[in-house]
Amino acid sequence: MKKALSIALVLVFAVSFAAYTGSKEEEKDSTNPPITENNSETNTEKETKNTETHKILVAYFSATNTTERVAQDIADSLNCDIFEIVPQNPYTDDDLNYHNSNSRTSIEMNDESARPAIASSVENIEQYDTIFIGYPIWWNDAPRIINTFLESYNFADKTIIPFCTSGGSGINASVSNLKNAFSNSKWENGKGFNGSSSKEEIAEWANSFNLK
Repeated sequence: MKKALSIALVLVFAVSFAAYTGSKEEEKDSTNPPITENNSETNTEKETKNTETHKILVAYFSATNTTERVAQDIADSLNCDIFEIVPQNPYTDDDLNYHNSNSRTSIEMNDESARPAIASSVENIEQYDTIFIGYPIWWNDAPRIINTFLESYNFADKTIIPFCTSGGSGINASVSNLKNAFSNSKWENGKGFNGSSSKEEIAEWANSFNLK
C-alpha cells in the first residue's frame, strides 16, 4: 500500500513539474522571439537605410516672372527645393530692351565673358544630384548669369536638366553652348515653354524623368 502511494506521489510530482516547465518555456518564447526573426528585421532596416532617393533642386533666373511660374510648377510637381538666381544688380525695363544695342542685356549678350553677379548662393549644393536649370532665351542663348551660376559650384557628375521660356526661339542652341562650356556634367534633353504652357504640361515633362 505504501509502495503504491509513493509511486502515485512520484507521478503527480512528475506531471506538475512537466506542466511548470512547459509554462516557463511558453513564457520564454513570448518574450524572446526566434533569432531568425530578429535577423529578418535587421535586414529590413538596413535595406531601408540603404535606399537612395533623388535629391532635386530647381534653380531658375526670371527677368519678367514667366520662367518663375514654370520653375514653380516643376518644383510643385516633384515636391523639391527651389532657388531663384537673383542678379545683384536687378534688370530694369530699359536693361531688357533688346531693340537698343546699348542696353545692358545687349552688351552682356554680345560679350561671351560677361558674368553678372548673383545676390545669394545655394546652401549645401553638394546634396543635390539632379538640378533643373531654367532661364528665358535672350538672343537665342541663355543669359550670361546662367554661366555665372554654373561656374559658382562644382557640378561634376551631377545631372542637369535645362528648361527655358521663350516667345518663339527654341532651347537647342542655348543647351548646346552650355554643354560645351560645362561638359563634366550629365545633361538631359531640355524643354522650351511659353507663357501659355499649362501646369499639367509642365508637370508631365518634369515627371517624365522618373525622379521620385
